[in-house]
Amino acid sequence: MISTYNLTKLNSLLQDFYRITQIRITVFDETFHELAAYPEPIAPVCQLLRTDTAAKQKCIKCDADACRASRGQHTPYTYKCHAGLTESIIPLILGNITIGYLLFGHVFSYRSHEEGWSEIQKRCASYQVDMDALKKACLERPLISEDYIRSASHIMQAVASFLCLDRMVVFKKQELPVQIDDYIMQHYTEALNVQTICEHFQIGKTFLYEIAKQSYGIGIAAHIRNLRISKAKELLASRPDLRIREVAFQCGFTDYNYFITVFKHMTGFSPKQFCQQAKQDFL
Repeated sequence: MISTYNLTKLNSLLQDFYRITQIRITVFDETFHELAAYPEPIAPVCQLLRTDTAAKQKCIKCDADACRASRGQHTPYTYKCHAGLTESIIPLILGNITIGYLLFGHVFSYRSHEEGWSEIQKRCASYQVDMDALKKACLERPLISEDYIRSASHIMQAVASFLCLDRMVVFKKQELPVQIDDYIMQHYTEALNVQTICEHFQIGKTFLYEIAKQSYGIGIAAHIRNLRISKAKELLASRPDLRIREVAFQCGFTDYNYFITVFKHMTGFSPKQFCQQAKQDFL
């Protein structure tokens, strides 16, 4: 792991979430391994499904796929798992790096138990499980509305923010992804690219790409480009006295025309239009 967790405080926070929502919540690290959950036992529906080897593997894969799909996002990602239960996930982001995930799941979100069982029965038909017991477990799950799930997702988002702000999780500074992120933040307005980072840390491009995907959800070049455009937006809004060419240079763009093209693609405005809009908003 690239970070350490205060598990005592973390478990207390998970219990608070459960008391409010009555939905089980789990914390995964950045490699998709479960660190903590409350309550610890999974729902009876999931317990039954995991007696089948193929279903258990799909459960594990489903969690990992959700982590990947949500990586880099700042809002919850809600979906139905392979068995038909609803889950929601949000990354834990410290600085710019994804250091883990919060996920709640095993939610029976259907208009009726009959509708839900019909869907789950179809999805799970190939598994070697006791279907009568599975049906009984499904019929015992509370019906949860989409509005309730949306609200619970917002609470989970607040929990994720508080978890990082209250320093329940901190970086292990010696870890390479943290060192790389620090280096990028110090040098992204300079002549920084994949090659210079690889040379500085004596690593290959493939390994750097893997670190970037795990940390940011995008490649290193795209991440640096995002940082530069974000800096450009700040300068255009706060320093109207600067020429656009100078803004481009201060943000690490050596090609003025390329800066114009990228800025318009990412914001929908040319730098000049963005600057004019910022002036109007200020007035």
